[in-house]
Amino acid sequence: MKEEQTKFSVMDDFVQNKLTEWNLSNLITTFEAEDIDEGNICDLQDDTIRELIPKAGPRDHFKAKLNLLREEQNKTNQEHEEAADSAQVLPSTSGTNDKGKRKCDHLGESSNCQPLTTKRPRITTAQSSNQEQYILCLVKDIMTAVHHKIPKDDKLSTFLKDKIDEKIKDLENDKKELVGIFGKTGAGKSSLINAVIGKKNLLPSGSISACTSVMIKVEANMQSENYEVDIEFITKEEWHNEVHTFLGRETVLEVYDEKLSAMYGDEWKNKSSEELMDDKYFEEIKEFISSKTPKNLKCGSAEELSEAYVTFASSGGKYWPLVKYVTVKVPKKDLLQHVTLVDLPGTGDRNKSRDEMWKEVIGSCSTVWIVTDINRAASEKEPWEILERTCSLMGNGGQCQQIHFICTKTDLIDKDEKPAADVCAESKEEVRKRFRNLPKVERHFGHGDYFKVCTVSSTEFLKKNRLEPENEIPKLQKFLQNLNDCHSETKNYVSGALGILSLIQGTRSREPGKKAEVCNELEEKMRRELEKIKRTMEEAHKALEKCLSEGVETSKGTSERVLRPIREHDDKGGFYRILKCAVERNGSYKSQKADIEIDLNNDIASCLTDCIDEGFNKTFPNDGKTGPFYGAINAFSLDTERLKQKYKDVELQLTFLKTEEETIKMEINKCVQKEKKKVYNSVYTTIDEVMKECYKKAAACSGQGMLQRMRDIIETHVLDPKMFERAKDVMLSKLTALKEKSLKTLEETMQKSIEMSIKTAGDSIPDVTHELVFVGKCYNKLNESSDEETSLI
Repeated sequence: MKEEQTKFSVMDDFVQNKLTEWNLSNLITTFEAEDIDEGNICDLQDDTIRELIPKAGPRDHFKAKLNLLREEQNKTNQEHEEAADSAQVLPSTSGTNDKGKRKCDHLGESSNCQPLTTKRPRITTAQSSNQEQYILCLVKDIMTAVHHKIPKDDKLSTFLKDKIDEKIKDLENDKKELVGIFGKTGAGKSSLINAVIGKKNLLPSGSISACTSVMIKVEANMQSENYEVDIEFITKEEWHNEVHTFLGRETVLEVYDEKLSAMYGDEWKNKSSEELMDDKYFEEIKEFISSKTPKNLKCGSAEELSEAYVTFASSGGKYWPLVKYVTVKVPKKDLLQHVTLVDLPGTGDRNKSRDEMWKEVIGSCSTVWIVTDINRAASEKEPWEILERTCSLMGNGGQCQQIHFICTKTDLIDKDEKPAADVCAESKEEVRKRFRNLPKVERHFGHGDYFKVCTVSSTEFLKKNRLEPENEIPKLQKFLQNLNDCHSETKNYVSGALGILSLIQGTRSREPGKKAEVCNELEEKMRRELEKIKRTMEEAHKALEKCLSEGVETSKGTSERVLRPIREHDDKGGFYRILKCAVERNGSYKSQKADIEIDLNNDIASCLTDCIDEGFNKTFPNDGKTGPFYGAINAFSLDTERLKQKYKDVELQLTFLKTEEETIKMEINKCVQKEKKKVYNSVYTTIDEVMKECYKKAAACSGQGMLQRMRDIIETHVLDPKMFERAKDVMLSKLTALKEKSLKTLEETMQKSIEMSIKTAGDSIPDVTHELVFVGKCYNKLNESSDEETSLI
């Protein structure tokens, strides 16, 4: 009875919403009394309608609206049938009833599914999206109905309900693949992004890339037809701290002048930091004043959007110093449904939160594009500096699997001097040759085929003229499509649903069979498998410990190189001001005009990380599949397929255990990928923490001879070997914690799954025979039609 009430309330919501939408809410009580629901409203005959609505006016109005609803249903049902014909998984009446099908068509609130109309998200083509979304919608509805049918009065029921809820939650947490894009001003980043997504005027060329601080994310807007921009600001407190620091110096350096002048013009030169916090300066951005973020702008076209947000993202705009990042959303852009393009500044920012986000985003990129003009591809200094500067954030400190070096503006090649194809081929070879001379990058990425070179002309592509073979924008689009398609949330969800239904049906068996025997086999097999993983991880731990110990010894000598940037400048050019600025900013300073860059903490950390990079990469390769952690976890198996042949009476329970095994291995590997970045970056964070006291003392220096006193304080700390010992201990401690957490999670999850599936019986578990058969067909079809992942060649 409780189940029926739950179903009715969901169906009743649909009718209630429709009647309200049609301005007939006074009929809601009448329809409820006659049990009119979304499953039968379209079947109402004229006689019944006359009885329900005696007055001619409202009755005719209702009939007109009902006819429109019927037309919508017929159209949607036809689309579903076409998709189902392609998928060959049309539900039989044994799997779902007509009401259940209508529920999927109109999406009762319990389904949490996207509408299956022409506005639904597509993955590769309209047909494949139709198929996957249709399957996903049906299976979600089935699992929602099953969830309602399961009682709440025993441990197994609670376990099953939790599993269904977990699958829904995993589905809703759609993690996007990040593609980070670097390039100096004028390299053609904005034009490249516009060309790849097919929107000519989305990012204004020449103005956005000139800004050195603001990150711009470009992703799909799958919820509406609007072009939208979300602008997230730093906090007012952070800006006040920055301004206070700027104005508290003897001389305001160029790095500060740029920001203050953008925000205040020349007014800042005669005001205090408190006066510059007056709300009158921020009247157009109330979200900044109230710390309500982000600011949202909606536009009808790419051109409107571009004009609307330039003031927030361009160095020529007013508010860019306050912006943390900008997210541009392009309506219904299937290519970006599961992918986000990130236009990245070449370096971090002086604002701490922006700098931390910059590092976090780089560390989360699965692919990085380095963009430069083809005429200077191999010789241009900046793109190669970016690559070397960020490789530790992308590699061992990140999860990047591919680097694409993209040579732009092939349309400007002088074809009279040499054919464009020859120029492109020569440029590619020069780039590859230079890349082979970057040992630091190789230490982070190994020797795999992860470096690709492309030649493109965004201008020619956007003109839609005949494309020359050397214009490889279609190849980049294909790469993004493959990256997009590799998200198999539908398959993962359906697989999990199949396992849960298998367990439900399996637990209905009251035959004791050989459950004790199979349980013993499973637990013994698990013990042996965990022991293998443990041994492999411990060997890797010892190997890294050895590298770290050697690194500590080596660092005692190499730390001298860290001091060169602060020793090689005398004070004739006012270097004391630059060093003072660096210590006030925790050891960091960069000036493009003076071509001076100081990053003491990174340099100190590299004394140790350079010694372990190669070994760390072998332990945690960014493919997420091999190595002593990923590889050992992936190799874990309870051998359920063999046990199915031996123990037929628990075959369904073993199917559930197989899906649980695959799910938990995937989750643990994701956790390892996340935590390994923290393990590697712990060297830097430890150095950063240790050096704070040093910088505080150095910043307090003043008067004659302050430059030398600052140097002496820094040298004393840098040359202290205890700092490297501490960094080593912290890394090993985090590595141990990761190893123990992985083993514990795997053991506890699988042990509980074994107990609930083999040892626990359900007293009132529902029959899900038809649901199990249907979801099995869905799963098989998804496996048949899934494309293999391909990479850019």
